[in-house]
Amino acid sequence: MSRVDFYILPEAGANIRERFACRLVEKAYHNGHRVLVLVADERQSERLDALLWTFRQGSFVPHAPLPDRDGEPVAVATDETSDDEVLINLTDQQPQSWHQRHRVAEIVDQRQPVLQASRQRFRAYKEAGCEPHTHRIEQGGGR
Repeated sequence: MSRVDFYILPEAGANIRERFACRLVEKAYHNGHRVLVLVADERQSERLDALLWTFRQGSFVPHAPLPDRDGEPVAVATDETSDDEVLINLTDQQPQSWHQRHRVAEIVDQRQPVLQASRQRFRAYKEAGCEPHTHRIEQGGGR
């Protein structure tokens, strides 16, 4: 069974969510995992692409959009057509391929629509027999 982790951020904002995703991507990459970052649309894909270069000084996370991946360990995509072991979900939908992944990370900020959608995904994971893990991230902190 896949391990599903919900990371509950103390602040609101897409940028907060995306920056935290970069930290998770970096950690997974340094642990030798192939990562798919599932994004809602092309605009978010472009923002995340730029952030992965700039979110932390001295950081380097090789990545590419899914169609142009060409062996990069991290892909950013609006669809799930890859077989990566780690999926970081930045959409408000439950990934269809979640059960095919070793780990799934759900990142939740404090915007009401995001909280509401995350509660629905949490219930859906439980109904599918998965026991999601919840991590409350401290203000300005994290993992």
